[in-house]
Amino acid sequence: MSGEILDNRGRGSAGWSWPSIHPEGRKFGLIAAALCAGAAFMAWETIAWPLAFLTLGVLAFFRDPVRVTPRDDRFVVSPADGLITLIQKVPPPRELCAEDGSGVRGMSPEPVTRVSIFMSVFDVHINRTPIAGTIRRVVYIPGKFLNAGLDKASEENERQHFLVERGDGVQIGFTQIAGLVARRIVPFVKGGDIVAVGQRVGLIRFGSRVDVYLPAGTEPKVLMGQRCVAGETILAEIGEAPMIEGIGQ
Repeated sequence: MSGEILDNRGRGSAGWSWPSIHPEGRKFGLIAAALCAGAAFMAWETIAWPLAFLTLGVLAFFRDPVRVTPRDDRFVVSPADGLITLIQKVPPPRELCAEDGSGVRGMSPEPVTRVSIFMSVFDVHINRTPIAGTIRRVVYIPGKFLNAGLDKASEENERQHFLVERGDGVQIGFTQIAGLVARRIVPFVKGGDIVAVGQRVGLIRFGSRVDVYLPAGTEPKVLMGQRCVAGETILAEIGEAPMIEGIGQ
């Protein structure tokens, strides 16, 4: 019907559309395309065809599709596309727990459930916040580039921690971890920013992993080997935070 709304945002009928390319990747796509065009102009077909596939691959890597995020404060949504490779009880990273001099309350150092999501080079690499709230910390840690599937990658690889807090005091930490191929972690937000659930917060170039630290007592609703969709898959369901002095009063 003429004038019908098709926006994939809860109005009208859902319809497929080509995903946009994130601005962070457009320059790489243009460079690859320019090299391909130059090789084609010189009639270097053996080089031009691989460069053409490289251009498509770069554009596909930086694709930024629209996502329909569940609008329920109880839900913790996946911050990344990919495969769930680890579900463990571990203490949160010390960077999210220790006093950093800002006066912002960090996470408790007691063990919580960590859900690890591995992103291959074929997955979307735009990462999103698992809950709505205020970004309390963004901490970048330089490090190695080990295989992101290894458990020790959480402690040794280059990584970036986020701590987001709901209005009732519930906190969730999540970490972008670089891998064998990934060489740069790009944040889109900073401490103090207010974000909506599923909002884009950063990306990791060329394959890696995201760890999510669920609130104490929260059990995941996903399984090892399950595939997740950033901003859509529900990792867990949380209730109201316990009353903390100065919070939720």
